[in-house]
Amino acid sequence: MKVRVLGCSGGIGGQGLRTTSLLVDDDVLIDAGTGLTDLPLAALAAIDHVFITHSHLDHIAALPLMIDSVADLRDAPVVIHATAATLEAIRAHIFNWAIWPDFSEIAIRDRRIMRYETIRVGQRVRLGGRGIAAVPAEHTVPAVGYHLDSGDASLVFTGDTTANDQFWPVVNRIANLRYLIIETAFSDREEALARISKHLCPRLLFAELDKLSVPAEVYVTHLKPGQSEVIAGELGKPGGRPPPGILRHGQVFEF
Repeated sequence: MKVRVLGCSGGIGGQGLRTTSLLVDDDVLIDAGTGLTDLPLAALAAIDHVFITHSHLDHIAALPLMIDSVADLRDAPVVIHATAATLEAIRAHIFNWAIWPDFSEIAIRDRRIMRYETIRVGQRVRLGGRGIAAVPAEHTVPAVGYHLDSGDASLVFTGDTTANDQFWPVVNRIANLRYLIIETAFSDREEALARISKHLCPRLLFAELDKLSVPAEVYVTHLKPGQSEVIAGELGKPGGRPPPGILRHGQVFEF
């Protein structure tokens, strides 16, 4: 599997700052933030499956525009995978005819444009030789992360989350784990805000990483633009453990 980081920022505000979106090979998307908008039209039309972690705007902002842009270029519907609660939020507040057309109800040349597919925590979707499974997340709205398994190795992406004891037993059972991408939205000076908004800061992150019992390369994502330099400095002081890397726009993982 090949994962390309289209966006990994907790906000916008400059070149290279795109919100969360990961392209898996050429046909699968994990979240649909503003990073998606950099893809050319042909690449957008090649996306068959979109896995959404949760309904917040920075993770779905480009989804309605993508669906509209490729509607007449495809022979099969784009499948939107998410939990029942996330799909209901997207139906009610985005594809509701008031904000954007409900493309799950529209067909072009008798072909449906988009369809929804519910996924549950622990459920694995098989796409060719690839496995994509929803893993627990803890956020202000119902949320999941995703475990991507090529067969040879795995990558886990937490999505937006805070301290979560349900997550680590799942991760620690992944024998072929190679990469862990975990959010760290706020600096330690904003720990109170991180807790209220159910995000992580470096102090909370290091406490969570103490629960990781299998080897993995760790990268942090979703840094708020105005705090990224402070967060980076705090991540360099992990107290005896190797500091995690900071996920970068355009970074590629192959496994």
